[in-house]
Amino acid sequence: MTKLHRLFDEQGQSPWLDNLTRTSLHDGTLARFVDNGIRGVTANPTIFAKAIEGSDAYDDQFATLTASGTSVVDAYWDLVIDDLRHALALLRPVFDASGGLDGFVSIEVAPELAHDTAGTISAARDLHTRIDRPNVLVKIPATPEGIPAIQAMTAEGRSINITLIFSLPRYAAVIDAYLSGLEQYASAGGDLAGVNSVASFFVSRVDSEVDRRLEMIATPEAQALRGRAAVAQAKLAYQLFRDRFCDQRWAALEARGARRQRPLWASTSTKNPAYPDTLYVDNLIGPDTVNTLPETTITTFEDHGAVARTIDLDIDDASAVLAGLSRVGIALADVGRTLEDQGVAGFHDSFAHVLETLTTKARHLTAR
Repeated sequence: MTKLHRLFDEQGQSPWLDNLTRTSLHDGTLARFVDNGIRGVTANPTIFAKAIEGSDAYDDQFATLTASGTSVVDAYWDLVIDDLRHALALLRPVFDASGGLDGFVSIEVAPELAHDTAGTISAARDLHTRIDRPNVLVKIPATPEGIPAIQAMTAEGRSINITLIFSLPRYAAVIDAYLSGLEQYASAGGDLAGVNSVASFFVSRVDSEVDRRLEMIATPEAQALRGRAAVAQAKLAYQLFRDRFCDQRWAALEARGARRQRPLWASTSTKNPAYPDTLYVDNLIGPDTVNTLPETTITTFEDHGAVARTIDLDIDDASAVLAGLSRVGIALADVGRTLEDQGVAGFHDSFAHVLETLTTKARHLTAR
């Protein structure tokens, strides 16, 4: 039994793969990951950009699309959705066997819509309609403009992966949007059992930004807090999840078949080589959670990671870390806003770059 299997069987945590490429679909790599315990797949504009730009596996389909008069933007979405449908078919047995708990594949709305509520709602609705699979999750960023879109899509009974969560206040807003959307859907007579959601709380990037600020402060107290913020905040996020999904408001929804919106730990590869390479896996294991892992992190975790419940250990210490950060002048809400802006910009740049690459390919094809 792999450690990925043990994460779910022993600890109730679902390991998902944070990557999707056409090559991995065609050569059996993704199927092997599923056999070894992967229970879902996430992707984002950066992942799809790397997949399309780094392989010739998309060239024939792209040539056919452009020859038929399809625009570059529409061709991009055709390429991505084709990969997604194949991955959804591969993960469908996991979805069915788990009763709809796992087996999901995520696709994100266009990055330029991150600050456009109406545009996000329209794009998310279109992706759900176009793909039309029960195990698809459409990603919506947890920007201020994304929060009402999350509620609106949930109120329509659509399953959503909320991405780019970097702070506890924003996570609380995401939970409330999900609960409010479920209440609206229930009032309209919707079947709550068919609505799924995960809240993607980003981890390692928090340490990268907090550590940068701590190094600028450079006091002994600040230096002692390096590498501790991300895990501490994630542990408190889990406490928030447990609190919000056990009160009377939740009980009324659960009685109608609603599913908990599980926290998903994202960005779990270790960015600082001075830190343990399984830091953001070993310390965030617990029931009703998802950890989405890149291939390298899976390899290191299988080699020397530890399978044990850790998510609710040392909560007092986690609170002390956040208090210490406040004392030295680090405001995690501001850190979250900075990382959100960087995340949106990064996805936008990746999206723009892949469209530029495809536009150049289209010109070469036309010139033949």
